Amino acid sequence: MSRYRVLIDSSVWIEYFNNGGIEKLDRLIEEDLACINELILTELAPALMLKNETDTLEGLQAISMIPLNVDWEIVRDYQIMNIRNGINKVGIPDLIILQQIIDEKITLFSFDKHFSLMQNHLNFDLISE
Repeated sequence: MSRYRVLIDSSVWIEYFNNGGIEKLDRLIEEDLACINELILTELAPALMLKNETDTLEGLQAISMIPLNVDWEIVRDYQIMNIRNGINKVGIPDLIILQQIIDEKITLFSFDKHFSLMQNHLNFDLISE
């Protein structure tokens, strides 16, 4: 069985960069449990590069990278589930993240409220505070 990992969503990183440390995130990083994927890195990297924050970008790239394998049929099924349940405006990137954490049995750390809404219909672990 693989060791416990937590995928850190861009919403958490943005809060972390803008307002300082988040104790849970600091602990996950220290314990080498935090991970990232190329999608999340790609959401964050342009702003960091434009702000010339290369040290921050290098720090993100040093975190454990989880390979991303998109199953488009599942992503479409999640979007259909959302629409049927009145969960609107969930972007495709977040559905891809959802598919990954469910498939890989990875906990998600996110401040995006729609993950909490989707958790009412799907079984996955979420840290949201």
